[in-house]
Amino acid sequence: MTTPTLTLNGLTKSYGDRQVLHGLSFAVAPGRLTGFVGGNGAGKTTTMRIILGVLASDGGTVTLGDVPVTAQHRRTFGYMPEERGLYPKMKVQEQVAYLARLHGFDKSGAMDRARSLLEELGLGERLDDTIESLSLGNQQRAQVAAALVHDPQVLILDEPFSGLDPLAVDVVAEVLQRRAAAGASILFSSHQLDVVERLCDDLVILADGSVRAAGSRDELRRAHAGNQYEIVGTADVGWLREASGVTVHSFEGDRAVFEAAHDDAQQVLRTAVVEGGVERFAPLHPTLAQIFKEVIQ
Repeated sequence: MTTPTLTLNGLTKSYGDRQVLHGLSFAVAPGRLTGFVGGNGAGKTTTMRIILGVLASDGGTVTLGDVPVTAQHRRTFGYMPEERGLYPKMKVQEQVAYLARLHGFDKSGAMDRARSLLEELGLGERLDDTIESLSLGNQQRAQVAAALVHDPQVLILDEPFSGLDPLAVDVVAEVLQRRAAAGASILFSSHQLDVVERLCDDLVILADGSVRAAGSRDELRRAHAGNQYEIVGTADVGWLREASGVTVHSFEGDRAVFEAAHDDAQQVLRTAVVEGGVERFAPLHPTLAQIFKEVIQ
């Protein structure tokens, strides 16, 4: 059965006189990883807590398909809070199995499920170690296992890559990509924009409690591409420095990065073909960090 789309529509929230969410609307589609980014205080954690029913919104709705999200729905969601909540004295496998039993697994099934998931996350040799004996990065992996243990179809992760080294980031990312490929809807926040850019299918950029940009990663990169182009010729492209309407930003023999209006860029392409041929000509798409800076200003 396909998971319905999780949709937030017009969410508002205030703490006293301070309004922290201003009509927030976006969707988390099944089978896709949605990156949720914004500066400290932008409203990401508040939004996640409203989705999970930990906080009540002042206005707006959270729905699965056309149905308002209920407490029964939320019991099936997976959640990884930014503040970690595992029992430090418990052994890793026992901790994750305990959480599986809370979701209805019998003892044997819970232990098997915990072992399989921890091995998938690279903790197979640490099953009998206590949580507190693990490094912070391995505690983070155990926390991811806790969020995934009941195989949720909606997964909300607050800073899942915090404290992980690059190899551990890759392990956790691959686990999440497999869950998305199996149909789960995954919303994750992170300050590590390079990781978000590599991992997400869709992106929501938040600032001051408002959505400043939302869409697929590729759509946003195209929308914010601007007027920069890369050209790689089959011969030296030094003539580009004299081209009308062109500002050259970098130049290395047969390769150049330049800025120009669309018509001037097309004239560059035509000239390059005449001057010796073209191996590559394409607009340069901005990084997520560049888009983020642009839309929150």
